[in-house]
Amino acid sequence: MPIQHAIWQVGTQPVPLSASKLASEQLLEEMIVKDPRILSNEWMLIGQQEVTASGGRIDLLAIAPDGALVLIELKRDRTPREIVAQALDYASWVQGLTAEKIVQIFSRFSQGGSLEAAFHQRFGAVLDEESLNHTHQIIIVAAELDPSTERIIGYLNERDIAINVLFFQVFQHGEHQLLSRSWLIDPGETQANAAVGTTTVGEKEPWNGEFYVSFGDATNRSWDDARAYGYISAGGGTWYSQTLKLLSPGQRVWVNIPKKGYVGVGVVEQAVQPASTFTVNTPDGDRPVMDVVQHGEKYRATAHDPELSEYFVKVRWVDTRPVGQAFYEVGLFGNQNTVCQPTTPKWRHTVERLKQVFRLQD
Repeated sequence: MPIQHAIWQVGTQPVPLSASKLASEQLLEEMIVKDPRILSNEWMLIGQQEVTASGGRIDLLAIAPDGALVLIELKRDRTPREIVAQALDYASWVQGLTAEKIVQIFSRFSQGGSLEAAFHQRFGAVLDEESLNHTHQIIIVAAELDPSTERIIGYLNERDIAINVLFFQVFQHGEHQLLSRSWLIDPGETQANAAVGTTTVGEKEPWNGEFYVSFGDATNRSWDDARAYGYISAGGGTWYSQTLKLLSPGQRVWVNIPKKGYVGVGVVEQAVQPASTFTVNTPDGDRPVMDVVQHGEKYRATAHDPELSEYFVKVRWVDTRPVGQAFYEVGLFGNQNTVCQPTTPKWRHTVERLKQVFRLQD
């Protein structure tokens, strides 16, 4: 079903705003470059009008907090089916970009800036060359799509191709124009598909049913609390929290702390909940998590912001260990997505090894 927007001016007699158009699609691109939050709060732009090996031009290129690339194509005057085909063609080129090439792209875009420094400033993390461009997403920006193109995009997503559409519509309000947006598919689903696709051609295999969890940022969450009260959590932005939606009761999770190692295995007991409603069991009975854990005041400060709130998944731990005893060795799977379903042989090897270390019997 085509996405439709409508905006009303609030009052005793609601007044619908009339649909309008931008003077040019070039204006939308310029607006996005000046304020990338128009697209997403979670990405950093690194390239614009980049020429591919086949001579095409990628409208915009961005990077996500895990080093994945985001290919952004504006519809302009192309038909919907043409832009999907062209975006897939461009994605095949993006997939082969080396770290050196990506650094050069950013240098041109930023007029000599350092990608490593900009990444650290934007995301507060060190850019790991090994994770840079390990996967990518395709985002098509359009005012509308025909039903057949929506079906094509839905079909690709069902087969773990990370492609989505961001719809924009313009409304006239007096002398001003207002811009609204909506996603065709939940961005968390697209991000999850990108996380699944962390393999190169020929290395993909059926998912083994085991979930990977990254428990990161010790300045905002405590692994000791998570062990004691039975949960995993993420927040500070939808990119970090939205993949928690992948987890359902009964599923098994393996928890890794980036740069430290694996620290626990458990079984999900409840679906994701925001900090405002999540409770933990204490000697005094169930209490709000914000009243109990080390970073509770931080969670309280963002509890009423759906994008920045901390989110929690209740877990029954099978085995855990403190951070100082985290298990790490060369060859284990690692990823900065909070939750993912890896389909690389490296994940199968990792789970088999962790079962030995944590002495887990199926």
